[in-house]
Amino acid sequence: MHSKIKALIFGLGCLLLCCALGCNRPRTSTAVAAFYYWKTTFHLDKGQDTLLKKVAGNRLYLRFFDVVWDEQSQQAVPNAIVGIKENMKSLKVCPVVYLTNKTFEHTPLAKTDSLAFKVNELVRKLAAANQISYENVQLDCDWSLGTKESYFSFLKAFKKYSGKKLEATIRLHQVKYFARTGVPPVDRGLLMFYNMGKILPDLKAPNSIYNAADAAKYLNYLKNYILPLDVALPVFSWSLQIRSGKVIQVYAQIDRKELSDHSRFVHTGTKNVYQAIRSFYMDGIYIKRGDYFKFEEISPLTLDNAAKQLSTHLAPLEKRNIIYYELSTIHLPEFQEKDFQEVSAHF
Repeated sequence: MHSKIKALIFGLGCLLLCCALGCNRPRTSTAVAAFYYWKTTFHLDKGQDTLLKKVAGNRLYLRFFDVVWDEQSQQAVPNAIVGIKENMKSLKVCPVVYLTNKTFEHTPLAKTDSLAFKVNELVRKLAAANQISYENVQLDCDWSLGTKESYFSFLKAFKKYSGKKLEATIRLHQVKYFARTGVPPVDRGLLMFYNMGKILPDLKAPNSIYNAADAAKYLNYLKNYILPLDVALPVFSWSLQIRSGKVIQVYAQIDRKELSDHSRFVHTGTKNVYQAIRSFYMDGIYIKRGDYFKFEEISPLTLDNAAKQLSTHLAPLEKRNIIYYELSTIHLPEFQEKDFQEVSAHF
């Protein structure tokens, strides 16, 4: 009898020890990495091709086209259709369609079905022409309270016509105020964890692409969101052109290299802020003497900090896609394979 009790106690002790060791074991990430590609011509250089293969296993979210409202014809039309110059057979592609909110401001409920049919047909034809087989489609629209009904009706119709799994992009404010903005009728949501700050003329304002303070305002709402959420993280930069206390424009094509041209700009002493020392044109952009340019970027360290901040606030998910925006603008060799692997591992 005593030997049985001892054996039972010993077995229980071993079980507790195993549980304790298991609790201390590092969590294994099940995240799957992918990249966005947003340019109108799909063409990868050697570095981008290597990143896509080694970091993302050739998983690509490719923008096929935009849907915009044409004032002249008074109808929704496709715009900026992607031109593909690569062999796509080895790539695992999810087509992405960007739809302007204005499109749904002018599209009544009665016409959302026909719009969904046309959009799906163009997706299907582009995929077939480039030998792309796909299982999912992602639709990107920053809908508003006024367009919610039309957009959601469009999503239901698109799902019906495509027969594919459907994803929709979700902005942070749409998570926080989901009771008002609604939850799109799709299979998965894609949380855009960037562009969270206001674009301000204040030269000392926080980075509007990502900053921890603005992000923190939304984190407590994420676990209660109804849809399973994949994550989009930023790996891009831009420059704000500021004149007479107003933001004139935001330019992705003006980066630190251009702003470091001492024949055109001078560093002001404020971090990442430059000033034009003369008036000139740069690639068709008029720059006036005295204009300020505030350069905002995402470095590997900033990207890692963003992932750390977000990862602990998401509801558990068996497999989460981490999509980096976007492949054509990644600065090599600043970003290395290990940077993306380490960031994805946080999820």
